Amino acid sequence: MRRFVKRFTWSQFIICTVLLVLSFMVLVPILNLLAMSLSDPLQVHKLSGLDIIPKGFSFINYEVLFSNPLIVRSIFNSLFLTIVGTALNLFLTALAAYVLARTDFVGKRVVILFLIVIMVFEPGLIPEYLLVKDLGLLDTYASLILYKTINIFYLFILMRFFEEVPDGILEAARIDGAGHFRIFTRIMLPLSKPGLATLGLFYGVYHWNEYFRATIYLTDPNKWPLQVVIRQFVVERDNTTLLGAQNLLSYEQVQALDFGSLQAGTIIISIVPLLVFYPFILKYYAKGALEGGVKD
Repeated sequence: MRRFVKRFTWSQFIICTVLLVLSFMVLVPILNLLAMSLSDPLQVHKLSGLDIIPKGFSFINYEVLFSNPLIVRSIFNSLFLTIVGTALNLFLTALAAYVLARTDFVGKRVVILFLIVIMVFEPGLIPEYLLVKDLGLLDTYASLILYKTINIFYLFILMRFFEEVPDGILEAARIDGAGHFRIFTRIMLPLSKPGLATLGLFYGVYHWNEYFRATIYLTDPNKWPLQVVIRQFVVERDNTTLLGAQNLLSYEQVQALDFGSLQAGTIIISIVPLLVFYPFILKYYAKGALEGGVKD
């Protein structure tokens, strides 16, 4: 115990204190929203901004939300966009990173310079909308999935991971008769799991939180992702669409519903998938790209 106390310096104490304070500042608002969503609608007014324990206990807010077909459909829409979009993003970004980082071809410098120009000078929204319209992609999920299929900044990050793979490993694979596809799938991808996991999280969060282009390109409410529905309810304060489950509730229950609690419930629904998904990605952050790849 004494040895532990001696090793725990003042600088470490200050760092731990700051991190605890920051964690408290992040967790308390989320727990407060959870408490609001689980509180009895008749007692939710007793909650203050720092309360994290529900007043009373009721699932009425989640019953209302999950009994609404629009909410349930929007959740599945967001899951589809996130899974398909992230998988396509990672696959194409990894392919492009491998070609640019581990192969030589005529005009490679020009291609990289062109990508840098695209990253710095991003096309405007109006040309993008006209292109989507001309391609016939309006009111389709492809208009959201194909946008920034390859993020140039993420592409350069993954290129750095691929460049760190020793040439000796690739030469040994080529001697054994491996081609580019086998090297890419059997060597580059397994040794770049930390980078792929990181970019997968970035791409996944982007697709899950997509609402701006969804409001522009999707006109059918049945195709709206969850964030668009939440925006209608939380920002626009349109509660008529979310109370479509009135036929499943008594008149007294509907009148007793608290608008703020319903808002808190929709926000909790939107952040829970990210909180569940994050721990599975976290374990890759601390691992090196070449862990176990080379023996001395």
